Amino acid sequence: MELIKKTYSAQETKQLAYQLGRSIQQGILITLQGDLGSGKTTFTQGLAKGLDIEKTVNSPTFTISKIYHGRLNLIHIDAYRLQGLHQDLGFDEFFDPQWVCVVEWPQYIDEILPKNRIDVRILRIDELSREFVFACDQSLATVLEGIA
Repeated sequence: MELIKKTYSAQETKQLAYQLGRSIQQGILITLQGDLGSGKTTFTQGLAKGLDIEKTVNSPTFTISKIYHGRLNLIHIDAYRLQGLHQDLGFDEFFDPQWVCVVEWPQYIDEILPKNRIDVRILRIDELSREFVFACDQSLATVLEGIA
């Protein structure tokens, strides 16, 4: 299944992600692909609000992963610095039913990511506008109904 949504401000991006956060359950993996500055962390901030996470969410670029607790627990992974790294990093434990997991720059760890996930491609249209392309298999299609 594929769903395309456009936003015209950072606030609209957060609201879109918030709606997704309200509709998802534990055990969901969401990958975010987009250029630097496309809105991956902004999207994750809105998703976290939808999961009732009160702590400020920021990019885990230097720490690689951050954990947040709310109605559902979120692990936020930034795989940008893992490009070309071929060793067991222990991420497998995060891809289980106790987490909602968001992975920025998934192409750098694609070989270890579960196939059952929601892939989000973010395209920067201009300074404020973004196009979000959500893709998943039929087993996760109902999750996207919350934002359709």
